[in-house]
Amino acid sequence: MLDAIKQGTASVVEHEGRITGYATDLAFFAHAVGETNRELMALIGAASAFGGPGILVPVRNAALFQWCLDHGLRVIQVMTRMTVGLYNEPAGAYLPSVLY
Repeated sequence: MLDAIKQGTASVVEHEGRITGYATDLAFFAHAVGETNRELMALIGAASAFGGPGILVPVRNAALFQWCLDHGLRVIQVMTRMTVGLYNEPAGAYLPSVLY
């Protein structure tokens, strides 16, 4: 996050006086997290542009994916996350980085 702050790409969502979500950028090589989809919707909606080929939206988060489609975003590429060994789904809402 410190690198994103230095680069001027970091953003946060505040609700009732506390930070409830953040993004290092809205880009292919960046990530974002929020307590709920509302935070991610706010970050995406406030973006003036998306870096690189765009953002990664997990299709398994159907509500967020549908919201993105309803607001004019479109699918450019479908990707599959694969892991070796135990995988624990992150808590809350998130937009992963292609690097993660």
